Amino acid sequence: MTKPATQNTNRIAKNTLFLYVRMLLTMGVSFYTVRVVLETLGVVDYGLYNVVGGVVVMFSFLSSTLATASQRFFAYELGRGDHVQLQKTFSMTLSIYILVGVAIFLVAETVGLWFLNNKMNIPLGRTDSVFWVYQFSVFSFIMTMFAVPYNAAIIAHEDMKVYAYVSVVEALLKLAIVYLLVLFSSDKLKLYAVLLFGVTTATSLIYQIYCRRKYSECRYTPYWNKKLFSEIATYSGWNLIGALASALNNQGLNIVLNMFFGPTVNAARAVAYQINTAVNQFVQNFLVASRPQITKYYAQKDITKMLHLVFQTSKFSFLLLSLISIPVLIETRFILEIWLAKVPDHTILFTKLVLINTLIDCFSYPLMAAAQATGNIKRYQLIVGGVMTLNLPIAYVLLSTGLAPETVFFCSIANSIVCLALRLLILRQMLDLQIGVFITKVLLVSVACFALSYYTPMLITQNMSDGIVRFLVVGSLSVITTALSAYSLGLTSIEKETLSSQIKLRFSKM
Repeated sequence: MTKPATQNTNRIAKNTLFLYVRMLLTMGVSFYTVRVVLETLGVVDYGLYNVVGGVVVMFSFLSSTLATASQRFFAYELGRGDHVQLQKTFSMTLSIYILVGVAIFLVAETVGLWFLNNKMNIPLGRTDSVFWVYQFSVFSFIMTMFAVPYNAAIIAHEDMKVYAYVSVVEALLKLAIVYLLVLFSSDKLKLYAVLLFGVTTATSLIYQIYCRRKYSECRYTPYWNKKLFSEIATYSGWNLIGALASALNNQGLNIVLNMFFGPTVNAARAVAYQINTAVNQFVQNFLVASRPQITKYYAQKDITKMLHLVFQTSKFSFLLLSLISIPVLIETRFILEIWLAKVPDHTILFTKLVLINTLIDCFSYPLMAAAQATGNIKRYQLIVGGVMTLNLPIAYVLLSTGLAPETVFFCSIANSIVCLALRLLILRQMLDLQIGVFITKVLLVSVACFALSYYTPMLITQNMSDGIVRFLVVGSLSVITTALSAYSLGLTSIEKETLSSQIKLRFSKM
């Protein structure tokens, strides 16, 4: 491995480590706060907050589109080493965000408010509280959106340690929210929305202040360039299809569940996604650290290294997620029962299905990054985004026939498999990606590792009664079998040598 490649690998590993520190902090606080908030608010109010906030998050397809564009253009200019153009790009991006923020606010206060009052399944007596939850959710969303260009700059610079530091502050503030919810006897649903808005505002301001002091390009100066706007708008415009499809698959399905089954099912889905978010961070941290390198390799016209990193990231992402998801899949009931005072109906199956869907999506995340890096995403988004968008109407039709709420999750799993196949076909034409190599070196190897890792701990559950002892045994065996199968089957000889040398290097410094 060449010196620059080794440095890039080390940088990815270092940034991943910082992000894992962040994950451990946020995950610990998140699990504790969800337990207390669910118990304090109750299942119905917790479900209401989740689905009402989801109406606002539906608008995230606009901000997420611009976020992807920001990360791509920032990383691309850094890869070229053009800091003057980088500063212009940042100012241009922030100008666009201001315009989009105003537009989202107007739509949220008209169309969004109408939908909330006329289409949502809201229990009697909670209309006023839901109105204020919606308003503060809108304010929180706007604050988060204005922080996105600064977050994109941090990711493009691969300066991940700042996330760990800010997460300490965020974790402490969220713990304070839990304390205040228990302390005050006023309408806890409204209080929860107000306090979360305060946390969002504080963390957004911290990111902005840090970036302005750390990176010269993040000092905003009014700037408008028609050509640059056209490039960003064209890229974002086609990317909008995929972002809208993602929003429909996430919050759209949540709203559909509310329309058919009410806030109790929304609470179950919220808990399932809380677990999925915590588990998925094991992968997202690695992906966030890898994405800038994928874009920079493309900017440097080094497609071979780019695809090599894409293949590695797909495989390692799946193996990392398997490490934590296998014990959760096997011991879902036990984990939920010791975590929550009362487990909402459907939560156990929801959790299993969401985790399976995320495991499948692990293979797709680096493929998405590769497509985004090229900037030529029109065909990609029309095909993949179009298929993703079909998920919501199909789920709606199936639920209309009287099927169970779990149906929407089975639809999502099938949709993810189809989209994975489409991404491979498109990238074969865009970047000459070898599908056969991806299937044999990534897909089959990863699935074989998962099957071997799952089999042994699953046998334990057939011969032991559930409880803390079985949970510890299953968890330990899952980690051991996943690590062994990943090393023996999942890693190539070169990857094994690199891993061994890195371990020896770390021990030599101790």
